[in-house]
Amino acid sequence: QVQLVESGGGLVQAGGSLRLSCVASGRTSVRSAVGWFRQAPGKEREFVAAVTWSTGNTYYADSVTGRFTISRDNARNTVYLQMNSLKPEDTAVYYCAASMPFARLSDAIGYDVWGQGTQVTVSS
Repeated sequence: QVQLVESGGGLVQAGGSLRLSCVASGRTSVRSAVGWFRQAPGKEREFVAAVTWSTGNTYYADSVTGRFTISRDNARNTVYLQMNSLKPEDTAVYYCAASMPFARLSDAIGYDVWGQGTQVTVSS
């Protein structure tokens, strides 16, 4: 069983930065990747970024490419999401999730373990 705990959310002005952390515990070795998703009020959950544990390959949604960076620290079982140049439309609850094997990493249906979420609010 894998557990995920996010932290690092908060309130920031537009143009600012935040770094989210996702600490994984349990049988992380059987998971191929960790992804970040976000959900704004009244909207569906959407893919933000993902990173594979073994190779460190990264994947991003078009809306965050060039502004967000995902990385992992295998020794600490932690995945980070560095968010720069934040915009009001980035406001959402951000979730990290552990993928199932052979999952399409941009699709939430490929993840079966989710953290509790952390709120990110960007003021204009």
